[in-house]
Amino acid sequence: MKFTLQAKDIASKARAGVLETAHGNIQTPIFMPVGTAGTVKAVHQHELVEDIQAQIILGNTYHLYLRPGLDVLHKAGGLHKFNHWDGPILTDSGGYQVYSLTEVRKIREEGVTFRSHIDGSKHLFTPENVMDTQRVIGADIIMAFDECTPYPCEYSYARKSLDMTHRWLKRCVDRFDGTEPLYGYEQTLFPIVQGSVYKDLREKSAEVIASFNRDGNAIGGLSVGEPAEEMYAMTEVVTNILPQDKPRYLMGVGTPINILENIALGIDMFDCVMPTRNARNGMLFTQNGIINIKNEKWKDDFSPIEAESDLLVDQIHTKAYLRHLIKSQEILGAQIASLHNLHFYLWLVKQAREKIIEGTFYDWKEKMVKVLGQRL
Repeated sequence: MKFTLQAKDIASKARAGVLETAHGNIQTPIFMPVGTAGTVKAVHQHELVEDIQAQIILGNTYHLYLRPGLDVLHKAGGLHKFNHWDGPILTDSGGYQVYSLTEVRKIREEGVTFRSHIDGSKHLFTPENVMDTQRVIGADIIMAFDECTPYPCEYSYARKSLDMTHRWLKRCVDRFDGTEPLYGYEQTLFPIVQGSVYKDLREKSAEVIASFNRDGNAIGGLSVGEPAEEMYAMTEVVTNILPQDKPRYLMGVGTPINILENIALGIDMFDCVMPTRNARNGMLFTQNGIINIKNEKWKDDFSPIEAESDLLVDQIHTKAYLRHLIKSQEILGAQIASLHNLHFYLWLVKQAREKIIEGTFYDWKEKMVKVLGQRL
């Protein structure tokens, strides 16, 4: 994997670059649609390419490990062949999912034992077997196994957890470097910075992660309930330390405003379930603000879903029709709304990239953050 910086914003730390992988190039900053169980919910692969113009999607180790299972994925030749997605894929290590199973998991030095949310069966994730699992899945970019601390979190717990995450990272790196990819193309391992909302822990973690000198680095444990200001403060602490010439991935973030503010702090890669999850509940993100399509005011609004958008479904379907579909719980409503929101997120990061290259990003960002949070 190779990362090339192409432009930097004068008034902020925003950057534009190109990330080269075995399955194609990614123009950064980029948003990555989340395909937890091998599919971006309610969206066809050809729509991801043609309509949304996604350049990379996510899969999740925890979910794919449980279902369809490693045997099926290995026989298929990896996730790319299984779900017929030809572009780059990134897999989350499952650390966040295991963290969210608070009632049914135990964390020890060896790893994490947990019970499946599907059938209650007992499993063990270790740094080593999570690397092996991600080899079988076959993503281009794989994540180290870490512990994602909750918010709020006591300092003593965050410090203890961080030290274990760093020990786990050494085990991940040793296993990854001691094994070969299974399907004839290169994979890349990203370590994850943790440390909750404690500046000294974030600094320590960023320094440790940078010392491993991997091809890219991630920031985890944010967007877990802390105020946005805390997220931005911790992101800035970390981006001041992580190497300039490596891509930086802020995991699980976030709203359109979160994305723009973090691009300004030097983040290159984002993912979040928000555009698809909120779409299924009738929340649309637009260039002029947020629409709750379930509201009565859209009942007889026969204007396009978003007139400024170049997405076909935005042009040919009306707000009134989409409201009817969502209210009726028709599957097509979830499909149209998901297409719309993902297209908007990809439009937003593409605009950010263009503004960085033009040298006008900061002023544009300041204007956009005032608009994007408005309720229409």
